[in-house]
Amino acid sequence: MNKIDLIVPCHFGVEAVLRREIDDLGYDVTEVNDGRVTFVGDGEAVCRANICLRTGERVLIRIASFPAETFEELFQGTKAVAWDEYIPVDGRFHVTKAASVKSKLYSPSDIQSIVKKAIVEQLKERYHVEWFREDGALFPLRVFIMKDMVTIALDTSGESLHKRGYRKLAAKAPIAENLAAALIMLTPWKKERILIDPFCGSGTFPIEAAMIAAGIAPGLRRSFLAESWQHLIASKEWQEIRSEAEEEINHDIEVDIQGYDLDDSIVTAARANARLAGVGDMIHFQQRNVSELSHAKKYGFIITNPPYGERMDDDLQYIYKMLGERFQALDAWSLYMISAYQDAERDIGILATKNRKIYNGMIKTYFLQFAGSKPRRTK
Repeated sequence: MNKIDLIVPCHFGVEAVLRREIDDLGYDVTEVNDGRVTFVGDGEAVCRANICLRTGERVLIRIASFPAETFEELFQGTKAVAWDEYIPVDGRFHVTKAASVKSKLYSPSDIQSIVKKAIVEQLKERYHVEWFREDGALFPLRVFIMKDMVTIALDTSGESLHKRGYRKLAAKAPIAENLAAALIMLTPWKKERILIDPFCGSGTFPIEAAMIAAGIAPGLRRSFLAESWQHLIASKEWQEIRSEAEEEINHDIEVDIQGYDLDDSIVTAARANARLAGVGDMIHFQQRNVSELSHAKKYGFIITNPPYGERMDDDLQYIYKMLGERFQALDAWSLYMISAYQDAERDIGILATKNRKIYNGMIKTYFLQFAGSKPRRTK
């Protein structure tokens, strides 16, 4: 596959982290927009991005971009694409999502219908057939229209990249794995430092931290839709990237990562998830109230997703007050938390040193950062 534009959507507010990840993989970022990052790559880049990116939602191949203010322009622009270069005669192709912002074309269902019709008409001419079996590999398409500029992209991932494959059991109001990874990467935490999540739920923060520490690629144990596209990306390329990722794992890493939760059944689920992720022996999970949060050592990190009113029985004032008391009793620790609770800082008892707006799904939340002092550097 020649050089192509790859688009990686992400949670609003974490674009800078995703960009850094793509830079670290060695690819040139060309655009950073709200909720997505675009870079130049090839078939190997499709494999590497799917397997290695921790903070993205999926990897899309940009097939076409063109202006359209009418449905006729949308139809003709779509039909002008050489779709037979991507979709074989037996391919199953669907426009799974359409979105429009500040554009004259704004009906998602109509946009989906027009794009699908245009692709069918083009493929009829190229393959000289009147109907398609559509019993082969799946080719889901996404359409974005921003200020009358259409972008049509092909989804290579299938299931969202946040589905690593380890979270078989989930707590109420879990945080997505890719968002948890992004929030960890927004902090200065390193594997040599202590990390505790006193509201660990199904274990997402501790597990993602352990995977980062051990260098375990998030997509190593799952499959991707583009693996069935042998005419575009050979199986050998996927195998080579997986082998590279396996070699990067540090099996001898020693860390102090802990997770607490009040519900013993949830703690049991977190342990099971950690084992599936390959980090079961790296994390200490325990049934414990936030009021019991303590540690004898200095310079640790609390990274957490405390309750913020998603359950009627949450006593938010008590929870945040107790978190604040226990945090301030620790010696030179840092606290990083995502929450939609408006009175979080008041009940914790101190003002955050930084406050970053993050969208957790459709919920506007804030990533509150209470930075502690740093350990002295040793010569």
